[in-house]
Amino acid sequence: MNVDLLLRGDIVTLDRDRPRAEVLAVHHGRILAVGDRHEVTGLRGDVEIDLGDATVLPGFGDAHNHMAWYGLTLDEIDLLGVDDLERLYALVAERAAAAAPGAMIVGSGYDDNVLGANPDRARLDEAAGGREVWLTHRSGHVCVVNTPLLRRVGLLDGSAHVPEGGVVEVRRGEPTGVLQEQAQNLVVDVVTPYPLDRLTQALARASHVYAAEGLTHVTECGIGAGWLGKSPIELAAYQLASARGELAVRAQVMPCVSALHDIRGHDDDGVEFGLDLGMRSGFGDDRVRLGAVKIWLDGSMLGRTAAVREPFACRCTGDPPNSGYLQDDPARMRRQMIAAHVGGWQVAAHAIGDAAVDFALDVFAEAQERLPRPEARHRIEHAGLVSDEQIARMAGLGLTPTPQHRFLHDIGDSMAAAVGPDREHLLYRHRSFLDAGIRVPGSSDRPVSAGAPLLGIASMQERLTSAGRLLGSGETVDAETAVRGYTVDTAWIAGDEERRGRLRPGMLADLVVLDRDITTAAPEDTASATVLATLVDGLATHADAALDHLPPFRPVP
Repeated sequence: MNVDLLLRGDIVTLDRDRPRAEVLAVHHGRILAVGDRHEVTGLRGDVEIDLGDATVLPGFGDAHNHMAWYGLTLDEIDLLGVDDLERLYALVAERAAAAAPGAMIVGSGYDDNVLGANPDRARLDEAAGGREVWLTHRSGHVCVVNTPLLRRVGLLDGSAHVPEGGVVEVRRGEPTGVLQEQAQNLVVDVVTPYPLDRLTQALARASHVYAAEGLTHVTECGIGAGWLGKSPIELAAYQLASARGELAVRAQVMPCVSALHDIRGHDDDGVEFGLDLGMRSGFGDDRVRLGAVKIWLDGSMLGRTAAVREPFACRCTGDPPNSGYLQDDPARMRRQMIAAHVGGWQVAAHAIGDAAVDFALDVFAEAQERLPRPEARHRIEHAGLVSDEQIARMAGLGLTPTPQHRFLHDIGDSMAAAVGPDREHLLYRHRSFLDAGIRVPGSSDRPVSAGAPLLGIASMQERLTSAGRLLGSGETVDAETAVRGYTVDTAWIAGDEERRGRLRPGMLADLVVLDRDITTAAPEDTASATVLATLVDGLATHADAALDHLPPFRPVP
């Protein structure tokens, strides 16, 4: 029998029934056979490849990322890693000098914890030469704008209405230009919606990077509305990118809760809140599908806007206590979460601080009491600071956390400084979740943190900050557990465990080929591994020169 593709090498299936194999056959986008050389016989591949010492694994997933946002940042001033304010102002001036007349100067990724302060409004005015400037904090939960943009959004003449859950920083009676959380919508409202073609191009740019890192599936956490939404018809950009053959990963997309609205169906249906036509989690196809509805309950650990039980550690003597805050009226958020649950949605609640986690636990418990849905797979996004008692409640309610363990390396020192030494062991936990019987899907929150799965897998094992500090020594996991987090468990939380995440006959042929077996490798060797090829439906979305004869990825018919 002829098949599309026959691979021979070290096949790590992550399937309990057959953990390893020597041959994998792909036909019509599915895995046809997996086994040892003496078992898989009688098959001839249109393309046959002996991989030598290379290892085949299920394609990686990312259970929480921001694909459109990341794709847009690739065309903006990159401020990640900039550790000097003078350098930041120089980058703004450089972009302003080259920009078209009237163009806004946009940058992303600055970190006041690294810079020592937020950028100064007057210095941004000077650097931009009269142009508007909008710089987004690395966390995404804060931004800074200059005087012309403050004037346009009405913050200088008092005409602006600051949304609930937002803070405009004021010093000596004047806005500094720093906008926290929902206050960012003042800027978002004047720069969006983005054109679909621009969004499609951003997704294509991001997709190219993702494929080179071994990603075959990502979950986009927040489209259509809110300060992360880029357009009310943002879903169409994913469909368009897929139709053009420019979306080289499967994408599950979460609509922001503010994109949902009151709806009226038959009284017997009990559906009062959702999207038009009754669309809900699961609608779509293998390439683009609706996931959970996303609701932000609190802010950021990095920006110290997360809602915490005990105040953040003070940066300076005399600083007032700060315990962060919730993003909206609690009664409104409670109603939205319960109504989404009753309407059949999976719900993803952004809760970083332990006070926000308490709120999420209480509302999810109330929702399940009103309408038991044990199969719902509701999520707590980030779960950045959690106690043992909260973990036990999560397990009892069947909730899944999506912590980002690469945070520990990239911003761990700043997070530890925010919570203080008595609480740093509670940051972005892992082993404690597993011991409670809770799955922990791998995710990055890209572009907040580095998105390469190999780096995330290494951080799950090491838990080291960039300064070399170990955060939560009791939360480390072994190599295979970390790999399963980015494969088996990312597929499960998306409801795809019967189609991907493992390599067995009948499953989608979503694969990654690495130069080594990372299920037994030391963390430093995993972080430096090379992605030789990535395949979706058995078609190469990425391949190095030695594997460039793999069947190429093509547009969906």
